[in-house]
Amino acid sequence: MRWGVYLRALRLPFLTGSLMPVAVAAACAYYQKGTLDLTLLALTVFGVASLHLGGNLINDFYDSFGSDPINPYATPFSGGSRVIQDGELKAETVLFMAYLFFGLGVLCGLALMYLGRPYVAALGLLGLAAGYLYSAAPVQLMNLGLGELIIFLAFGPVLSFGAYYVLTGLLEPLGLAVSLPLAFLITAILWINEFPDVEADEAVGKRHLVVRLGLRRSRWVYAGLMVAPFLSLFVLLEVFHLPGLIFASLVALPLALKAVRLAFETDPTDPEFVPIQALTIKTHFITGLALTLALLYAAWRG
Repeated sequence: MRWGVYLRALRLPFLTGSLMPVAVAAACAYYQKGTLDLTLLALTVFGVASLHLGGNLINDFYDSFGSDPINPYATPFSGGSRVIQDGELKAETVLFMAYLFFGLGVLCGLALMYLGRPYVAALGLLGLAAGYLYSAAPVQLMNLGLGELIIFLAFGPVLSFGAYYVLTGLLEPLGLAVSLPLAFLITAILWINEFPDVEADEAVGKRHLVVRLGLRRSRWVYAGLMVAPFLSLFVLLEVFHLPGLIFASLVALPLALKAVRLAFETDPTDPEFVPIQALTIKTHFITGLALTLALLYAAWRG
């Protein structure tokens, strides 16, 4: 079915990477203010999702001329959607779709500015630039060893800060800090997904940090990225005085530790590596869900 091909190109399941930080920021805003404007929230969700989908598509487009065609170890979580490589969509169609979703994201930003959130212009442009320049030539930040930092910032502080600002009208450090647990975890998702692609990426000059560090050292970085979110909870509690209920997100810690253990035991080219990628995504989702529910319950409890 043709619609199925378009949906696969969008890689919709990966939207949890951007929408979960919005959910946490929204819950934090509700905890701080006791109210939530659903119109502003809807525009934020739709705008963030559109920019993320545009980023997915532009990445597929440029990787179709790079590492994806020669990557023998593509998984459901890495190696792109494969719709171009499998001949299901033309590269030009994927590029058009990318620009369409970037445009929708810009329209949402303009609507938010009209509704009294002028600084969305700067924050939205940062998100747009990150999504585009991560993959797009001639910059291609992913090839310069900057991709992981860009993802940490774009799907962490910038995204949460922007959502918190839209929903509260305030430019506060809390909007940045509340992003930390999921910022580390989204970077861990990108990091572990780069493991199976190392050979193909290195062959075409896609020198992200996993290529530069090698798999042995990269495993230790991955371990740090998976543990850091749970340590950052103490910062949110002690420095920003969020409720102790946020430690409910420790429910995801066993998943994180299991993923780290398996990452040290499993070769990235082994099919058994796929569950490690899945565990990393689950850790991100469950941590974000637990944080969101904890903040909403704390707000409801008063």
